[in-house]
Amino acid sequence: MDRVALRGLKARGHHGVFPKEREDGQTFLVDIVLGLDTRPAAADDDLAKTVHYGIVAEEVVAVVEGEPVDLVETLAERIAQVCLKHEGVEEVEVCVHKPDAPITVPFDDVTVTIIRSRV
Repeated sequence: MDRVALRGLKARGHHGVFPKEREDGQTFLVDIVLGLDTRPAAADDDLAKTVHYGIVAEEVVAVVEGEPVDLVETLAERIAQVCLKHEGVEEVEVCVHKPDAPITVPFDDVTVTIIRSRV
């Protein structure tokens, strides 16, 4: 299976279990890796035979900016389901970064990574 990756998609969301997270929002970063067969697209040099990663990027950002959820895990699942709706995408790896998570000790990042497939 071939891979098409988008790294560092950035959007502001209001996700989290604390009221301040819901009110103020924060920046989320998303990495996605789409698993699909790119051979038909490459053979014919045809965008219609692969995934349009620009559209996928817009849809992922819309999920992050959309309806708030408590858990990053839920956000990752919603993103995965949006990606799997694209014809030809058989598998997706989603990594959601929450670099401004409300943690009381120094840290660089919090991430949740999931892998989902059509099977």
